[in-house]
Amino acid sequence: MITLMTTFYRRLLWFLSRLRAMTRPLSGFFLNKKPSFATPETPRRNRATALLAALIFLAALQQCRAGELTISRDALQRTLKQQLFSASNGRYYLKGNPQSACFISAEDPKLSFEQDRIVVRMVTHARLGHQVAGACIGVNLAFPAQVSLAPDAEGETIGFRDARLDKVSDQKEINFVLSPFLRRQVPSGMKVNAAELIRGALAGSTVSSGYKVSLERLKIHSIVIQGDALVVDVDGDLSIK
Repeated sequence: MITLMTTFYRRLLWFLSRLRAMTRPLSGFFLNKKPSFATPETPRRNRATALLAALIFLAALQQCRAGELTISRDALQRTLKQQLFSASNGRYYLKGNPQSACFISAEDPKLSFEQDRIVVRMVTHARLGHQVAGACIGVNLAFPAQVSLAPDAEGETIGFRDARLDKVSDQKEINFVLSPFLRRQVPSGMKVNAAELIRGALAGSTVSSGYKVSLERLKIHSIVIQGDALVVDVDGDLSIK
């Protein structure tokens, strides 16, 4: 689950809905159709109300630019599977492919949060030898592999650094392809663009409030692990049309 927990986003939609409700009587005025309850002072009072609401909204918005983006462990694990383990059999092939007799593959990635690091565990399968008549003549191996990572801010992106290989194979041929996979492809496969997530959440703002709200800029300040989730401290700039 990826949850937008931004203070400015919650208050933004509330203020926009209130602003829309407060200025709704103006629609009759601009169409030269006075509401039945209108008096000569109604348009002036409506304009003053709208201006006051806008000023209150802008003042509150300046105080609400900071917020949090919470990303659960399950969401990160699902992202990794979608990015890397997308073969029909759920494997990532470090060497060969699903049709190869001899291959090295990884499957069943599982994430856990341990202190300030993200641990990725998976099972590695290998058929090593020579392909003869469509069969691999050699040995079959299956063993666990494990890498741990530290979350890291990369502009608008939630990234990962300091990959540590906690469990690898004793076979040099396997480690030759397994080590780069754990150090590079696994961290890359879990990256999340926080700006795209927030823009997606704001996409329905026009329907819910009557205003189009767009994210112009996002900066990630810090990422920490809290319980079973990543908590990302962000701030950004919004435009309203």
